[in-house]
Amino acid sequence: MKASDLFVRCLEAEGVERIYGVPGEENADFMQSLENSSIEFILTRHEQGAAFMAGVYGRLTGKIGVCLGTLGPGATNLITGVADADMDNAPVLVITGQGALTRQHKESHQVMNVVEMYRPVTKWSCAVNHPDNIPEIVHKAIKLAVAEKPGACHIELAEDVAAMETEETPLNATRLYRPVPDTRIIEEVWDRLKTAKSPLIIAGNGAIRARASRELRAFCAKTGIGALMTFMAKGALDLDDPRCLFTVGMGQRDFPQLAINAADVIVTIGYDPVEYGPAKWNAECEKEIIHLDFDPAESDKFYQPTIEVVGDIAHGLATLNALVARDGAPDYDFAAQAKLRKTMQDEFAAHTDDQTEGSIRPQKAIADVRDVLEANDILLSGVGAHKMWVARHFQAHEPNTCLISNGFCSMGLPLPGAIAAKQAHPDAQIMAIVGDGDIMMNVQEMETASRLGSDITVLVWEDKAYGLIAWKQEQDFGSHTDLSFNNPDWAALCQSMGWHHQACQNASDLKECLRNALAHKGPAMVVIPIDYRENMELTRRLGSIDETF
Repeated sequence: MKASDLFVRCLEAEGVERIYGVPGEENADFMQSLENSSIEFILTRHEQGAAFMAGVYGRLTGKIGVCLGTLGPGATNLITGVADADMDNAPVLVITGQGALTRQHKESHQVMNVVEMYRPVTKWSCAVNHPDNIPEIVHKAIKLAVAEKPGACHIELAEDVAAMETEETPLNATRLYRPVPDTRIIEEVWDRLKTAKSPLIIAGNGAIRARASRELRAFCAKTGIGALMTFMAKGALDLDDPRCLFTVGMGQRDFPQLAINAADVIVTIGYDPVEYGPAKWNAECEKEIIHLDFDPAESDKFYQPTIEVVGDIAHGLATLNALVARDGAPDYDFAAQAKLRKTMQDEFAAHTDDQTEGSIRPQKAIADVRDVLEANDILLSGVGAHKMWVARHFQAHEPNTCLISNGFCSMGLPLPGAIAAKQAHPDAQIMAIVGDGDIMMNVQEMETASRLGSDITVLVWEDKAYGLIAWKQEQDFGSHTDLSFNNPDWAALCQSMGWHHQACQNASDLKECLRNALAHKGPAMVVIPIDYRENMELTRRLGSIDETF
């Protein structure tokens, strides 16, 4: 068969369901092969949007998300979304075209070394230089991408290789088995926890895998130990669980640090330093740390665990749960953790009954979003000042129901991500909170959503500036540079793109506007004037908190 046919058959054998992308001339054979396959191709309006879609799809399903671009600018346009997926541990395969092998050795139109360009942002990057290698390359790329910790892999398929003939056939898909931790090490962990006075858990990205979350919830219930969650670990514990201590990760001092200060042992579970560096919460290098993760701990002077449990997190927690059941839970002091939970609940309740007109506080906007979404609905956040409010105030009932880009931390994810989220979970309501800076990064995907009939809602927080940068500059320097810009006529934009539009000026109307948008079948946008005076108000308030509970 033709090499491109074999490539597509290999993808089918690996269970690939859809590919997001923008093809070019060098993908022509591949696209013709795709036409005769079971795989759905989603045409996007920009390669970056395609990569974000693949990343969100992979993150929500655990299956491989696939994106495609051509050579040169197509490949470079993909790279931001691919890097985002890789640092957020989303399983993604990126496929790029390339000029013929016969012209790669010399200066040639649009030809650059894409394989080398992708190495820093993927787990593996490889070119197909012979059609007979396709089954092994596709199998290896997908196997690596979905293996813990998941990430992105890249395959380059040159135009002349795609058209060659081959007699090879796909390899069988591999079911991955994760290595389990040494039981003796887990016994050592339990022996230490039995003598601890006020242990605390910091749960990270790895803790939201389905089995890991179940075992974590059971462990917290059996022991009473509370868990702080990073931005990407929201929902590892249900927000209504009394052991849920909500979110850690603000760049400035916040109340969760006081619970960390009060703990004598910190147990990190699936913790990823790219989200919230240990220097932020262990600045004095004095905390005793127990590390549970798929990989060994990063070498960091602020993160030197006394015990490392390396292997499948769910298995390690299940073994710990069996030990708790055997011995019973110790009598711990959780006064600081209880105070933290109550303090944060008071924070969330502030301004929920606001009746402001002409602008809406972030706290009120978050509270109304939480109120209109069900437990299994999905919220996506962009990057900007709104991200910090979502991270701090929006809490989740279930894992993977609040998606925040926090490894690579790229703007532009929520709109394309919402499209993919709806395809991954068609029965869930999907909402994206974006800043007016974030939405314009990939605004062209509004057409994709309209064309697909995506039933999604986008809530735009409008301040006509890059609000997070202004916030940070004002914290550091007492003022900020000119970061303002103009916005489109949102109503006209929505009308031209086939979207439902609502403008909401008053806090008292927001909840009803959100419900109307969610009830609309198809893409809908709600735009609110956000009151970012609350940013510095929060900074000033947190700057005066007591050092201890």
